[in-house]
Amino acid sequence: MNIIEKIIAAHSDQAVVKPNDIVDVLIDARVARDFGGANVVKNLLDNGLQVHDPSKTFFTFDCNPGGSDQKYAANQQYCRQFARNNNIRIYDVDAGIGTHLAIDKGLAYPGSTFVSTDSHANILGAIGSFGQGMGDQDIAAAWANGKVWFKAPPSVRINLNGKRPANVTAKDIALNLLSIFGANKLLGYSVEFYGEEVDRLTLDERITVSSMGTEMGAIILFFPPTQAILDKLKKKTGKAYQPITADNDAVYEKSFDIDLSAFVPMVAKPGHPHDDASVDSVKKTKIDSAFIGSCTNGRMEDLRQAATILKGKKVAPGVVLKIVPATDEIWNQALAEGLIQIFKDAGAMVSNSGCAGCAAGQVGQNGPGEVTISTGNRNFEGKQGKGFVYLASPATVAASAVAGYITTPDDIPPEPVIFKPTPNLQPPTSNLQPQTSNIQHPTFIQGHVWIIPKDDIDTDMIFHNRYLTITDIKEMGQYTFDNLKGFEDFAKKAKAGDIVITGKNFGAGSSRQQAVDCFLALGISCILAESYGAIYERNAINAAMPILTFDPATLQEAEIKHGDQISVDFTTGELVNLKNNKKTQVNKFYSAQLEIYKKGGLLG
Repeated sequence: MNIIEKIIAAHSDQAVVKPNDIVDVLIDARVARDFGGANVVKNLLDNGLQVHDPSKTFFTFDCNPGGSDQKYAANQQYCRQFARNNNIRIYDVDAGIGTHLAIDKGLAYPGSTFVSTDSHANILGAIGSFGQGMGDQDIAAAWANGKVWFKAPPSVRINLNGKRPANVTAKDIALNLLSIFGANKLLGYSVEFYGEEVDRLTLDERITVSSMGTEMGAIILFFPPTQAILDKLKKKTGKAYQPITADNDAVYEKSFDIDLSAFVPMVAKPGHPHDDASVDSVKKTKIDSAFIGSCTNGRMEDLRQAATILKGKKVAPGVVLKIVPATDEIWNQALAEGLIQIFKDAGAMVSNSGCAGCAAGQVGQNGPGEVTISTGNRNFEGKQGKGFVYLASPATVAASAVAGYITTPDDIPPEPVIFKPTPNLQPPTSNLQPQTSNIQHPTFIQGHVWIIPKDDIDTDMIFHNRYLTITDIKEMGQYTFDNLKGFEDFAKKAKAGDIVITGKNFGAGSSRQQAVDCFLALGISCILAESYGAIYERNAINAAMPILTFDPATLQEAEIKHGDQISVDFTTGELVNLKNNKKTQVNKFYSAQLEIYKKGGLLG
């Protein structure tokens, strides 16, 4: 048997396993991330299932380690509560990437089995462990039963022959292999690497190559552990391990001999990790940003490589370099070695450990049209943002960040390239419509009343910060008041022309314009409040959103109830309850407000 067959057999009730055999595999480490973890828990609870063995069950919160997204934060807290109830270990938002923690903490080890809600769990092939990414139901089954079914895949042997060129990094090896095999020639195969240079690969280099196995379509990329790797793991975990190696007569469906000496520094062009080209072929492509990190290149050797290039240099003007270590332990080691200071002196931004932009939950995302060079493993359209992402090694990324364009460490120009002005600059969305002078702004309105008897309604209650990335006014209305208790359904029920009557200090807090624009989007004709937050009042007036103030005692004269129809004259302040014809006075528009309103806003 080969490596994967031996591991599967050792974790099943079968003495021998062949390709396409389906067996139940005992899982040594069963992991759910903050991405998918809540659904794993839900699957367990919905089906009345218990955790089989808490000592082998873990959460890793690495997709959104800052909890900067409310949905992630809610899922993380839900998982924490479940973990407390079931004595499950959490590697929380301060720990780092789960698959790296599995290696460094000994959750996975040579010959072990590991599953996670992470498509790059096969990174464990770097230490000769069988790791697999699986969906929520699979992970829930592993948590409940301790094992999952698996179909043993056919295997491929790749011999890397020849000497590795000095300028070829582990990431370049992965990109050269992607250039050869593409995204599907290794689809469904377990791959084993052999060769003298393979044996010389460090743990960090093996992690880099193995992490790209998913992009090649492979089940896993195995590196048989050398004694040096076993010693490294023992130093990290304090445990001695016996490697699983293939038998001398192991059967492989295919075998490839590849000349490693012909490999060159590579990039993956935007859109596909397998659309690869030499760095030389895309040199001097202007970049807006650069990123070093992810489960592919966030290790100590990656950071040292980048620091060697960045030391004594500056990131090119206008270029943003973001660096995210893979784990907190690596972050602290980088700090102790002075690497963090080198990065900061160069002008880089260094974030806490985690998956970063790859998971859309931390730094690393880019905007429309932005050109990024990244050490990540994926550059699918939209994966790391709305821009264009080149994949490369830490050395190429660091050199490019200094140059301002894609280049190699041996070809950094004496002066960085400077940005040229952007012609015909467009806003982030094409749906933004400027207000025009032909829009009518009536000074007399009628509408049905929403009475919201609360003081100090702040802008987070009006329009929560989780929606602040929305720039199209037409999309804002649906989120109005969805964070105000008792009025979460306001946007669904409100109709164009409706009028809001509320209490003191309406719009307190943030300066966000969206808390005004959401009412414009819904067609709310007027807001009446006892008083407004200072910034909110200016924002509303400047946006031509009709707001007025009133004296509570005076307003009571009209005996207004929720749902009544009223009329308001902005120029006189007269208010009439059309249900009972009772009249009262509110404070009319002052002259500057009226002038701005009539022209459709401050910029009208």
